[in-house]
Amino acid sequence: LYRDQLIEQLGLTDVRTFKPAREDLAETDPAGMLWMSDTDACCHIRKVVPLARALTGFEAWISGRKRFQSKTRSALDAFEIDEGRVKVNPLADWTAADILDYAKTHELPTHPLVAQGYPSIGCMPCTSKVAPGEDPRAGRWRGQDKTECGIHWPIHGKEIDGSGI
Repeated sequence: LYRDQLIEQLGLTDVRTFKPAREDLAETDPAGMLWMSDTDACCHIRKVVPLARALTGFEAWISGRKRFQSKTRSALDAFEIDEGRVKVNPLADWTAADILDYAKTHELPTHPLVAQGYPSIGCMPCTSKVAPGEDPRAGRWRGQDKTECGIHWPIHGKEIDGSGI
């Protein structure tokens, strides 16, 4: 797996994997088809809730978002406060060329799906190949008015009253 290759190559330690809780999936998406009717709810249960669990006990976290990725990210700050936690966006002002140059200089492996036409990778049912000349994120939630899964919204995709999506 690409993840394991990076862990080994970079000598990463204390790598943790957080998945949706089985009980949450059984209650919210027992058939595994929620993505077909409510992508926001699907992202919430599969990404937002596990990330909230993963961040428990931490005062800060790091994001790989960049301003060039989308209009909604064009004014991205290097530092944000999200639910009382510092969110650091160290690559905010990097360009696509900067990313490629850094990867080449440091001999970082390209994700195998990039060569297959997936320059922006999300969940399997909500990510499609991108045609030459299309925006690199065009394959994310294709045909929908959706650009983010919810983990980068203020308050992690929850409504102001805390009720969730």
